[in-house]
Amino acid sequence: MNILISGGTRGMGRATAIEMASVESDTIIVTGRDEDALRSLSEGAVSNNIKSFALDLTKREEGLVSLLNHLRSNNLKIDLFINTAGLLHRSLFTESSESEAREMFEVNVFGTIFLIKEILPFMSKGSHIVNIGSMGGFQGSVKFPGLSWYSASKAAVVSMTECLAAELSSSGVSVNCLCPGAVGTEMLEKAFPGYKAPLTAGEMALFISEFGRNGHRYFNGKVLPVSVSTP
Repeated sequence: MNILISGGTRGMGRATAIEMASVESDTIIVTGRDEDALRSLSEGAVSNNIKSFALDLTKREEGLVSLLNHLRSNNLKIDLFINTAGLLHRSLFTESSESEAREMFEVNVFGTIFLIKEILPFMSKGSHIVNIGSMGGFQGSVKFPGLSWYSASKAAVVSMTECLAAELSSSGVSVNCLCPGAVGTEMLEKAFPGYKAPLTAGEMALFISEFGRNGHRYFNGKVLPVSVSTP
């Protein structure tokens, strides 16, 4: 299985890449902005099956070339695409800046959506796209001050997941969204300083990995809350 993970340099993305790399026969392709973290991830793979590509979702054109050329030149198909890339700036709505709001939407929404568009030609019937949303973007969930723009961006990912599933159903590509609650990551610490999450990134990675491999057998176009607490 060929697995692509965006935002794999830290948090749930990195933990998921490590977990999925435990299957030696699988090839894990990881993208992220931090080149040192990518290098460390690749070099630390026990089975030497992690390939990394530097990609900043705010400057997609610059990093996409090498990734797409690698897929074409090796005639690779992507069986599973997990979008974990995300960005959070915490500030009250009345104090938030337009630049921070736009940056969150650029990474969380446009970066995710247009990366999917570029990767779709390398996916075929039976493949699976898993978008990692957030309980912050899950309709009806508890919302928190300072996270308005972040939550709105994740709500857009939720809606796009449902729309893409409808558009791609005839091609056999499944699209689902997981919305984690409180997980022990740097992002959670930024949103809720000092809060002790009930789940570690590694524990959530176990769920994401299993769902990525098998969830499309049971779901398509679904938005699933994965939450013990929020936060």
